[in-house]
Amino acid sequence: MDKVSTAKHRNGYKSLKRISNKRIPKHIGAVLLGLNDALVEFTGMLAGLTFALMNNRLVMLTGIIAGVSATLSMASSKYLAEKADGNPHAFKACCHTGIAYIITVALLVAPYAVLSVDQSMEALVSMLIVAILIIFSFSYYLSIVKSLPFFRKFYEMATISLGVAAIAFGIGHLAKHFIGI
Repeated sequence: MDKVSTAKHRNGYKSLKRISNKRIPKHIGAVLLGLNDALVEFTGMLAGLTFALMNNRLVMLTGIIAGVSATLSMASSKYLAEKADGNPHAFKACCHTGIAYIITVALLVAPYAVLSVDQSMEALVSMLIVAILIIFSFSYYLSIVKSLPFFRKFYEMATISLGVAAIAFGIGHLAKHFIGI
């Protein structure tokens, strides 16, 4: 069973200070790699595709194909990197990365599957809300497990992910204009 200690903060509230389960922080970097890479890559890709294609089914199909391929690529790269560093638990690390990646992709693609084919902007906004909720949840988790400042971690992850999405959205707009679709 996990042992949890609490500490009283300046504001008087008690919070979880540390979780003593040694397995949680051990692979947190692998989970963060998969989650953050999927967030950055797929918020950007889905935003760009949304504007370029304006068809939720095509965006969803492309997202699924790219998501599975990127998951396998990221997990295998993590495995090779861990093996090169002599980590005897390289396979476990690659599994953590791959699972975090594919779950994140599935959550980001879900709005395109649920909404009708012509609700592209609604799917995009929903996907961005899902991305923010994922970032919020993982930042909160990291702030507890690693005793990191929550808002700083949340701001850092949100700025990177949503900044890339905005750039890709612009690229999608330009590509649509110049290609003439």
